[in-house]
Amino acid sequence: MIPFNRPPVLGTEINYIQDAISKDKLCGDGPFSKSCQTWFEEHFDTRLALLTPSCTAALEMAAILLDIKPDDEVIMPSYTFVSTSNAFVLRGAKIVFADIRPDTMNIDETKIESLITEKTKAIVPVHYAGVACEMDTIMQIAAKHDLYVVEDAAQGVMSTYKGKALGTIGHIGCYSFHATKNYTSGGEGGLLLVNDEKFAKRAEIVREKGTDRSLFFRGMVDKYSWVDLGSSFLPSEIQAAYLWGQLEGAEQINTHRLTLWLTYYEGLKALESKGLLELPKVPEDCKHNAHMFYIKCQDLAERQAFISYMKEQQVQTAFHYVPLHSSSAGIDFGLMDDDTYTTIESERIVRLPMYFSLEKTEVNSICQSIISFFLK
Repeated sequence: MIPFNRPPVLGTEINYIQDAISKDKLCGDGPFSKSCQTWFEEHFDTRLALLTPSCTAALEMAAILLDIKPDDEVIMPSYTFVSTSNAFVLRGAKIVFADIRPDTMNIDETKIESLITEKTKAIVPVHYAGVACEMDTIMQIAAKHDLYVVEDAAQGVMSTYKGKALGTIGHIGCYSFHATKNYTSGGEGGLLLVNDEKFAKRAEIVREKGTDRSLFFRGMVDKYSWVDLGSSFLPSEIQAAYLWGQLEGAEQINTHRLTLWLTYYEGLKALESKGLLELPKVPEDCKHNAHMFYIKCQDLAERQAFISYMKEQQVQTAFHYVPLHSSSAGIDFGLMDDDTYTTIESERIVRLPMYFSLEKTEVNSICQSIISFFLK
């Protein structure tokens, strides 16, 4: 069986983990944490990068930093993981779900402005499959209405929009280092990118359980105390050590995944030209990171049959999110008026195996199985 995913491993991670253990520094913000954070600040030109235990934690930090309060409204796509919504619901916000574009599966930027009310506080674009949302338009809308933008770039590490790293365009950005992502910190992990200076000092406080502990360790205060809201948003040094091994090989991982993505595309484009399936679309201004390769079947019934067939061929495939607005919690905590594409497109999508240790020969074999299904 070719699995849907295997976490990336370069081989150096275990050495760095052993190094972290030998230094007796396993709690957060040790040498490996600082090295990882500096790497992101320098490579992606962001004001401040702070490692977190997960992208969920980074999103929850973002909601606190924006002072989201009960009855505030936050606009985001329904086609996303539950953490995108939960982070703001936990602060009492009402979620206003926007429809998606069928080409990229991203939030439809042309639908956002009509959803804004006097209660709207923020827009949360989600960069699906590491392909950027139309950020120029989104940032213009936010500026016009004095709103914040939090980029859910969980899938977007190493992707860009008009040359800018995803996660660095909005006021705040959030990354994931879960085991299914291009880079992992040992199964879980995340990062908060602070792009607006006014959030930088408070972000460190929120991350340190609401204390000014980070200022204390830099000698900026003579003692630390509880000064604000916060929680335990520091990952362990073990997670950071694992991630550091991944970052050292970031280009190697990225190059190989892009090769696999292109192999899929070249192997299946003839089926698309026959109208038998649809392949991913990447707008001209976007440089993606090959986070995933998916196809779109004609409808839900064909998708079910395809997944079953590929399982018989010893290939594990997966569909993705059930739109949040259709879930019981989504109904309770949010609203959605326009569902032109979200549900129907979500029922067509199938994700194919994509991971660092996947071989090009295996991708070619998967393509042959796909061809046999659609041409049978």
